Amino acid sequence: MALIIQKYGGTSVGSIERVRSVARRVIDSARGGNKVVAVVSAMAGETNRLIDLGKTVSKNTEGREFDVLLATGEQVTTALLALAIEEAGRKAVSFLGHQVQITTTGSFSRARIESVNADRTLKALEDGYIVVVAGFQGATREGSITTLGRGGSDITAVALGVALKADRVEFYKDVDGIFTADPGVCPDARLLPRVAYEEMLEMSYLGAKVLHPRCVELARRNNIPLVVRSSLNFNPGTVVVPEEELMEYAAVAGIVCDKNQVKVSLTGIPDRPGVLAAIFKAVAEADINIDMIVEDVSSAGGANSVSFTCGSADQAAAERVAKKLSAAYPGGAWGTRSGLVKLSIVGAGMRLHSGVAARMFSALAREGVSVYMVNTSDIKVSCLIESKYAELAVRTLHEVFELARPRGRAKKTARRKR
Repeated sequence: MALIIQKYGGTSVGSIERVRSVARRVIDSARGGNKVVAVVSAMAGETNRLIDLGKTVSKNTEGREFDVLLATGEQVTTALLALAIEEAGRKAVSFLGHQVQITTTGSFSRARIESVNADRTLKALEDGYIVVVAGFQGATREGSITTLGRGGSDITAVALGVALKADRVEFYKDVDGIFTADPGVCPDARLLPRVAYEEMLEMSYLGAKVLHPRCVELARRNNIPLVVRSSLNFNPGTVVVPEEELMEYAAVAGIVCDKNQVKVSLTGIPDRPGVLAAIFKAVAEADINIDMIVEDVSSAGGANSVSFTCGSADQAAAERVAKKLSAAYPGGAWGTRSGLVKLSIVGAGMRLHSGVAARMFSALAREGVSVYMVNTSDIKVSCLIESKYAELAVRTLHEVFELARPRGRAKKTARRKR
């Protein structure tokens, strides 16, 4: 017997037949005495439809009323799945975010969960019900409906898992699990049966769309196993576990490519304390999420330059900030470059291997791929390249790091620099 949280994405519940299929799977999981909570997203395409519908009457796409509108997508799916489970002969009850008492901050369209009251859900499970919960939503302490942002249903699932002390959280997707690279780009990409929380967290932040990074971080902090599986078959998928449970791992576990990156550059910046702080304070106040930062310091003590990257969705805001900042300094100038991607290699084994970055950059150089910016951590190396080289670069690195082969055993030695 186990307490299992199962999260189903929009594609998995994208039609009535798919909803019925999910109902059968949930019931199968509940057999043998397992307690099951199903967390569902809106049907595929429904959230975008609701956004477009809201735009027909209002330019404000992030306020309280827009969250009320968007939350209806999950409400429909939740009710349909509960009805399908009942029709198949099992007791089911559906809860919306405020009924589960998922309390959030008041940041509409990107709220964060503050607490979850599990009492009502536990009571329903003890009474023999399969519980179906609307993902993506919660409510403020004052009762206003909020949404958690794109991918927020993943966060709902893990937050419920923490509150209910679940044995595991299973994510049902339209893919078989976590792969060494995008199978659409690398036909020989290999399914990873197990990955470390740290690896999955990096991959999520770097552009892998399988799991929301906030849900991975929440699971890591609370040591809850995550399972990523396909809703279209019964293959075992990928298990996300603590790093110490991975007995075998290579230097690189996977390759991630985040498209639609923009490089913003400021030149003629004074070389004095406080200037960088002023620049990035202005960027933060414009609510621009940045990633890589490079400062070119003048050896002669004159003007410096600084560059940073952001997503293309923030390009217009970044250009406004850059224009304003450059005008504040005599000789200041600014520029942007689009059509870029962030290419990353990720692997816990990097802590144990030297020369990983050298192999990466040598391979890219052989293919004539220029690198514009670099960012690293102890388990990843990221670089900014032109988008036209993205698929070539991914396939090249996949071959160089032999990711189509089973992971080799890494001997644990003293940590060495890349």
